[in-house]
Amino acid sequence: MDLAAAQRVKLDRLCTKLRLGPDDHVVEIGTGWGGFACHAAARYGCRVTTTTISDAQFRYASNRAVAEGLADRVTVLNRDYRDLEGAYDKLVSIEMIEAVDWRQHDTFFSACATLLRDRGLMGLQAITMDGRSFERTKNGTDFVREYIFPGACIPSIEAITRSLSRATPLVVVDVEDIGKHYAETLRRWDEQVERHADDVTALGLDTRFQRLWHFYLCYCEGAFLKRHISDVQMVMAMPDGQAPVSVQNSSVCDASVRDAAVRESVP
Repeated sequence: MDLAAAQRVKLDRLCTKLRLGPDDHVVEIGTGWGGFACHAAARYGCRVTTTTISDAQFRYASNRAVAEGLADRVTVLNRDYRDLEGAYDKLVSIEMIEAVDWRQHDTFFSACATLLRDRGLMGLQAITMDGRSFERTKNGTDFVREYIFPGACIPSIEAITRSLSRATPLVVVDVEDIGKHYAETLRRWDEQVERHADDVTALGLDTRFQRLWHFYLCYCEGAFLKRHISDVQMVMAMPDGQAPVSVQNSSVCDASVRDAAVRESVP
């Protein structure tokens, strides 16, 4: 399937695992461009409060919610996750934890648990690396940290679970590795950027930037192909929460999406 369809399947997979429905109020840490918030609100009828510290993403996601007729169900905040308040049924964070230094993992997960009701579920999607690589690289630097994501820290599953045990009552109830699909996703992203090179130039991004971005996407593609890094969807439950429903058996995810999730690659 194309990237847009595969993205929708990936989001449906996570929404289904969390049993999202009209009675849920979801908090999302890391809005991105509003993709999850708008998808969850439109398809599952839930309310979503999503937060970002990016001014550009805040403006874009706010406008997107209005344009898609979801302003009554999607609230976009321009706020640090540590400043959030309230109690929510579900919490979602998609590839934001990589921006959290490993020394702040306990702070991050403690804040997440504090925001959840007693029966709450948390869905986390994270790029991960092997525990041995994590211990070796967590205090160092590399190309991505130097030029693309200053301060980034790719965690290991072990580092995540240790932090959960130290700082929260959350229990891991489901883990799915989707990393095998990510190299193909990166290759297609790179092709899309190259195909739209003139549009990128028109944005004021010069040849040096475009070469840097090309190298970054290829660099990451190689890392996924070698399984140096991967990508996981994890579900954690508060003590009174329940294990998630499998994608295949869920009545929330309709048959066409469910079948596609089983058959097709999910980036």
